[in-house]
Amino acid sequence: MSHWNEGYVTDIDYTHGYYPELNPRRLALLLLAQGIQPPQRIEHACELGFGQGLSINVHAATGAGATQWWGTDFNAGQTAFAQDVARASGSGARLFDQSFAEFCQRSDLPEFDYITLHGIWSWIGDDNHQVIVDFIRRKLKVGGVLYMSYNTLPGWASFAPMQHLLAQHGDTYSASGASSLSRVQGALDFADRLLATQPLYAQANPTASPRTKALRERDANYLAHEYFNRNWCPMYFADMARWLEPAKLQYAGSAQFLDIVDAFHLTPEQQALLRDIANPMFRQSVRDFMVNQQFRRDLWVKGARRLNPLAQAEALQQQRVMLVTPRGQVSHTVPGLGREATLRAEVYDPLLDLLADHKPRTLGQIAQALHSVSPVFTQWLQAVLVLSGAGHLAPLGTEQPSNQANEATRRLNAWATAHARGSAEVNYLASPVTGQAIPVGRFQQLFLHARSQGARTPQDWAAYAWRELAAQNQRLVGQDGKPIESAEDNLAELTRRAEAFATDMLPMLQTLRIA
Repeated sequence: MSHWNEGYVTDIDYTHGYYPELNPRRLALLLLAQGIQPPQRIEHACELGFGQGLSINVHAATGAGATQWWGTDFNAGQTAFAQDVARASGSGARLFDQSFAEFCQRSDLPEFDYITLHGIWSWIGDDNHQVIVDFIRRKLKVGGVLYMSYNTLPGWASFAPMQHLLAQHGDTYSASGASSLSRVQGALDFADRLLATQPLYAQANPTASPRTKALRERDANYLAHEYFNRNWCPMYFADMARWLEPAKLQYAGSAQFLDIVDAFHLTPEQQALLRDIANPMFRQSVRDFMVNQQFRRDLWVKGARRLNPLAQAEALQQQRVMLVTPRGQVSHTVPGLGREATLRAEVYDPLLDLLADHKPRTLGQIAQALHSVSPVFTQWLQAVLVLSGAGHLAPLGTEQPSNQANEATRRLNAWATAHARGSAEVNYLASPVTGQAIPVGRFQQLFLHARSQGARTPQDWAAYAWRELAAQNQRLVGQDGKPIESAEDNLAELTRRAEAFATDMLPMLQTLRIA
């Protein structure tokens, strides 16, 4: 009889990450920019394999009153954590620790407008693939959206043999009962010894050695889940399309804003070649070769409808966005694949100055306000897509957050800032305005927690954080990477950070209804 975990790493938890691609409020702008009619509203949504559940809890809290979230993750420890967060927020998220086969056959499930799987497809076997496709076929509404991210080829082609060797070493040489973390360490040690012999594999694949060495810089829990599951199957885009065909899904486009702007990733010659390919599915396969795609984030729609240019433009002008990075911290360079792109100051500076008050605006309002800079709407659309892809803008859709969402989000953030007293594992807070989480580090969360307890000044916030850290015998790390030794210097550093936080970040968090 097979073990309940079906070869999936379960003895250690996954990281407490937040994945903005799963945010349903991004869907309208993403789909409209690619010419596809988005759902009118997301009432019921589902995440399969939610990990620690941070994303699903953020989206359930910020969408409460409009969205009911369901999800499963068969790691009971992770589900228990996720359920605790759901209870704290009062969002009503329905979270279970069932296998995909059990969950997908529940009789109480509604039909869903939105189903998400982040990465999990690559770590499960074909039996579960079939379960998921059948679930999507039965439970995704007509017009509903599937978000699917997965390891893909050709980007993994050169490193897949090394992953296989690492996993095989972990299975072969780990002592009975050894933890996944010890398996990871032993396999990496062996890989170093192997590469030191200069094998022909490494010579034929020159990126393999530096890529293997870079693994030591990654979180060990992440490595265990990413590389050491029994099932590990990067999949070509065309093969994914064949898997999803029985569920009546059509490829609708990328879930990443920068992928929509070809100039960021492709040369003019590559763009010209893609324009000459009439078949949209084959075009995606060719594009994956051009960028050596390693991880795809795709949107699929059951019954995709392509908009005419007029309907597309009118719908785009109604979409709202807001700046979620302090204006002074927005860089003029955006990383592409293999190179950095420099943003044109004459276009991006007026746009950023307009949005610097962190108030929502529609794309139509942006284009009208900046008409004297450029009368071309598509230029402002591209700039919004770029800044959204860089994480500086948050797409809001057209709906306003409900009072219920405001309250659930307030409770979620209160839980998170209290949790920061003893842990640095959750580095996000939720905004009911954007429907997504915003990166907020542990010390900033402690400042907010102190503020919620009545502390009025940055100096008071710093003193509160200093007492919390001192009680746990924890010290700050200085700019030289070394712990700050004296208590006075720790308090001085915390005070400096609290004063900067009050000036640079707090006003934005207040506009986002986080503080």
